[in-house]
Amino acid sequence: MDQVINNFLEEVKRRNAHEPEFMQAVTEVAQTVLPYIVTQEIYHGKNILMRMVEPERVVMFRVPWIDDQGEIQVNRGYRIEMNSAIGPYKGGLRFHESVNLSILKFLAFEQVFKNALTTLPMGGGKGGADFNPKGKSDGEVMRFCQSFMTELFRHIGPNRDIPAGDIGVGGREIGYMFGQYKRLKNEFTGVLTGKGISWGGSLIRPEATGYGAVYFAQNMLGTRGESFDGKSVVLSGSGNVAQYAAEKCIQLGAKVLTLSDSSGFIHDPEGIDTEKLAHVMYLKNVARKRIDEYVQKYPKASSHKGQKPWGIRCNIAMPCATQNEIDGQDAQTLIANGCYCISEGANMPATPEAIAQFHHHDILYAPGKASNAGGVAVSGLEMAQNSLRYNWTREEVDQRLQDIMQDIHQSCVTYGSEKGKINYEKGANIAGFVKVADAMLAQGVV
Repeated sequence: MDQVINNFLEEVKRRNAHEPEFMQAVTEVAQTVLPYIVTQEIYHGKNILMRMVEPERVVMFRVPWIDDQGEIQVNRGYRIEMNSAIGPYKGGLRFHESVNLSILKFLAFEQVFKNALTTLPMGGGKGGADFNPKGKSDGEVMRFCQSFMTELFRHIGPNRDIPAGDIGVGGREIGYMFGQYKRLKNEFTGVLTGKGISWGGSLIRPEATGYGAVYFAQNMLGTRGESFDGKSVVLSGSGNVAQYAAEKCIQLGAKVLTLSDSSGFIHDPEGIDTEKLAHVMYLKNVARKRIDEYVQKYPKASSHKGQKPWGIRCNIAMPCATQNEIDGQDAQTLIANGCYCISEGANMPATPEAIAQFHHHDILYAPGKASNAGGVAVSGLEMAQNSLRYNWTREEVDQRLQDIMQDIHQSCVTYGSEKGKINYEKGANIAGFVKVADAMLAQGVV
């Protein structure tokens, strides 16, 4: 079996040299899915996984725009349309200077499995640009978004490819891109999700990824007869996902100890309560300041520049920042400090070495493709509401989100149970694979 996996990965690596993030994502899936494939006669000789790792389409284009000084700037835009076997491509747009083909292909590949797990009819895609909106004026961001959409609009549509937000793409950016799409196409359609509630958005969409990661962890804890009540939680990130994960943790009775950004992390031993979280939301969403400004208002908290929060003692850890933020040493530290539940709010935040540590110590570990699927799930619900020309209530959307996360958890249990334990990584990968693979088989070699 090891030889089969190695041969597969060598072939993928030959085709995708210099794409480490993509290879990391493919390796993680191959190690759990290929042993399953060889036990299932239906998949023999169909080369299904090799077809899955090859994008159906990769679009790359230049994005010229004019800054406030009148200078012409040029960025690079992308859209990876990975797999449409179960529905139109669906996945976010990321605006960040680190964006490249490898990162977007890994995200698109993960998105295929994540979307399949939601049980909604959505394929997988991802896109973005090496543009960082931080520090840019609203005018600069608008001009960039309009230029970006002037090319992207040719490749997307409500029945073809429906982008959403991701790192660097919030309500402001979605609004500018939607306006340009509407202008170019002369039609009002649900081609982007994450829209404002007054023009086609869905309630709970901003909260969905963070809430969903907490709901998934709640289901995992339930397998051991436990809950969030009274637990200590260490969170990384301070953007949309981390903010709403913290909010839901607080609502469920947990004590949130940390938040972070690229400058470092803050630790509040008294806990970040609702009032303190509101201040964080002001700092990050309105003032657009660094998280270390938190300690100026709450001096009992401490700021740790250039560090990650994984050394703080906790019961539950929720990495909600970016990929590969927990390495093997971080994982050992978490475990030594009493952490026994990890729910990923970010995409692939744990390295292979960290994941191996979680499995070795029987930690409740939820991979991002399962635990952070709440965001794209509610994006799917937003698409449904757009088609109906109708908005569900906050309570209706939240209940549907809870039901979807419970269903994803059950799928992971179904395919990941082994020797009285639940391997959520294996369960998520196989459950997502089966749904997409069966659709691909039914549709022939396309």
